[in-house]
Amino acid sequence: MFFESHAHYDDPRFDEDREELLASFQRNSVDYVINVGADMESSEASVKLAEDYDFIYAAAGVHPHAANTLNEDNLKKLEDICSNPTVVAYGEIGLDFHYDHSPRDVQRYWFARQLELAERLDLPVIIHSREAAAETFDIIKSSNVRKGVIHCYSGSAPMALDYIEMGFYIGVGGVITFKKTRKLREVVEAIPLERVLLETDAPYLAPVPHRGQRNNSNYLIFVATKIAEIKGNSTQNVAKITFANAREVFSLDSKRKPNEIIKKKRHISDIINK
Repeated sequence: MFFESHAHYDDPRFDEDREELLASFQRNSVDYVINVGADMESSEASVKLAEDYDFIYAAAGVHPHAANTLNEDNLKKLEDICSNPTVVAYGEIGLDFHYDHSPRDVQRYWFARQLELAERLDLPVIIHSREAAAETFDIIKSSNVRKGVIHCYSGSAPMALDYIEMGFYIGVGGVITFKKTRKLREVVEAIPLERVLLETDAPYLAPVPHRGQRNNSNYLIFVATKIAEIKGNSTQNVAKITFANAREVFSLDSKRKPNEIIKKKRHISDIINK
């Protein structure tokens, strides 16, 4: 059993074979997927996918690349989007000082504002941080948000432990399988499995042996296997523990249960037998 905690199946790169690909997940023991919004359009698209498929849940939020598209009206629209019962997280939000597609002061402002909204909505957050580790940590620490996942974690092991102490989980994806990944390996060695979530960030960052290809959730097994190797554990146990972790952080057991969200949602077996 695998829980995909971060993917983007609304991405145009899946337009030609989306339904066929989603149908393949059951055959590869991918039981749940969080489809993550990165702007207004993709947040709405994530909800639409989650309404259509009972194994997909949605996250809504605006990525730092698109922070300059935010305004008070759009923030209110995001709040309305999050009222949909398929939405189980707020994100992805954060800071990205690598590309600076939005000015840094704009990123900081709307990151803090979106954290405030997530707190008000009582949703866990999905955090993006690239070349902004210290500022991302400080902004989160100064907020009241204490539940979520640090997506595609690239910080230090001590900072990962600090995040865990605050209540967060660490997202680990295909990068852990790359050759030059000493820093992330040290993180995985240092943190307990009980605070790890598996993710692909599909269609990005495919793991070895598929590096450079379009990523998808069927490749989670390569991430789990590498983590198992590092931790001296079994792939099956890594999958089992991270599955339970994801169900906890996204409150699937207490707030939103499978097959009870929207009656029109299609079960994966319906797609396979179509």
